[in-house]
Amino acid sequence: MNRAWCFSATLAMLSCWNGAGAHDIESGWTYPPACCRGDQERGDCQEIPNTSVSTGPDGFRVLLNPGDHHLVTRQHFFRIPYGDTIPSGDSHFHICLHPTEDHANCFFAPPDGF
Repeated sequence: MNRAWCFSATLAMLSCWNGAGAHDIESGWTYPPACCRGDQERGDCQEIPNTSVSTGPDGFRVLLNPGDHHLVTRQHFFRIPYGDTIPSGDSHFHICLHPTEDHANCFFAPPDGF
């Protein structure tokens, strides 16, 4: 079985779990504990603008500028393979940056894409 698929499936299952160490999104779903450290004010997960995300042949391309995520202090570019995405619980993109702003720990995409 594809390793990326297994990782995504595990994280998707965890996203249904409302455990300690994660925080809720305004729409009511919870980031998986494996992705999110902190809370709404200090957590490393956040919704990002749709304009920060584009698609390519191999996955999503995420260009974050200061202001797109509260941890971002300079421009970052991430490539997220399609198999590594986690379905978001709403119609928005979200990213978790951990252990630093240079690392995309988890990336959530709307189930229906854009």
